[in-house]
Amino acid sequence: MRRSFYQQLAQDSISGKEIPRGIIRRVLTGERVNLLRLLDAAFEVREKFTGRVVKIHILNNLQNGHCPEDCHYCAQSKVSAADISRYPMKSDEEIIAEAKNAYRSGAFRYCMVFSGRCQSRKRIEHLAVLVRTIKKKYPIEVCVSPGRISREDALILKKAGLDRLNHNLNTSRRYYSRICTTHTYAERIQTLRAAQDAGLQICSGVIVGMGETTDDVIDAARALRKLHADSIPVNFFLPIRGLPIKDARGLTPEYCLRVLCVYRLLNPRAEIRIAAGREFHLRSLEALALYPANSLFLDGYLNVAGEDRMRTLRMIRDAGFTIQSEHKLDELINKNGTELPENAANRIVVKNLNKLRPAEKSQNKHSKKNRNRIK
Repeated sequence: MRRSFYQQLAQDSISGKEIPRGIIRRVLTGERVNLLRLLDAAFEVREKFTGRVVKIHILNNLQNGHCPEDCHYCAQSKVSAADISRYPMKSDEEIIAEAKNAYRSGAFRYCMVFSGRCQSRKRIEHLAVLVRTIKKKYPIEVCVSPGRISREDALILKKAGLDRLNHNLNTSRRYYSRICTTHTYAERIQTLRAAQDAGLQICSGVIVGMGETTDDVIDAARALRKLHADSIPVNFFLPIRGLPIKDARGLTPEYCLRVLCVYRLLNPRAEIRIAAGREFHLRSLEALALYPANSLFLDGYLNVAGEDRMRTLRMIRDAGFTIQSEHKLDELINKNGTELPENAANRIVVKNLNKLRPAEKSQNKHSKKNRNRIK
């Protein structure tokens, strides 16, 4: 494809035009797509609206497991046989201490996640107290993922100072019943509308790689555009042992990057987050994901651990980005000691003769065998 194709993608996205489905399908699956030019087009849009800044999110499982829903992708669901730790809601002291740690780690947003279908009014009021306390103590944005919620409960959280509510669409309307049967796609939309009606920003994302089609990926991106989602976490399915969905399907590093570019191009002003699976599926191309995406999770995801914190922070800096935080990126990297580990030099191995002259090693071995035969 000519360079003008990618330039037009960026221009249309920035101007607010919805790029036609046929073109988006070509971006996702076309054999002639130039990945670097596509990333450059997505980056032009990202830079226009969010600059070169990365927002760090740190997630806290306020409770874990014991979920009555049958989401086939989730290790906490009732149909999962995954070996996870289960516990009821953490103490207030524990939750606030983790908020403090998130702030000191450079997080822009602290994300509190519940398992289960919904929360009682008593718990919502308890959560409102926690939100108010955290916001008073630390200059950090707070997001909550409570499951289904009514407009009235959303208003309680909004008045307490909650910034954002998370409720993922996960996939398209068409494919939703294939990944969950205990609630519907329509119910997910209702929760997001209720949060918006209460004046909350909404965070809603997807999981790619569960057997959905290209059109499902596009439909979910368009649905989030229609909702004017403020934040879109893009997860790449992780096949945790014990889940009904056994394999991550079709997730090459290049395809994952194409998906991120599509979500940026269709949602130019949104916060596009590289979520679960970024280390596992993007592999050596992980840093390139920062060109379409402008946020990521630090310290892991809902059910799995992430890479070492310092590795992620160095990746952000090495790629030429900075973070939105009261803490400077260099300070965070150097906070626990020197720029590189003190024993880093010990890991640098000088090539020995066997590496330098493998042919001579083979020849000497052959000569030795011949000498032994003569004897």
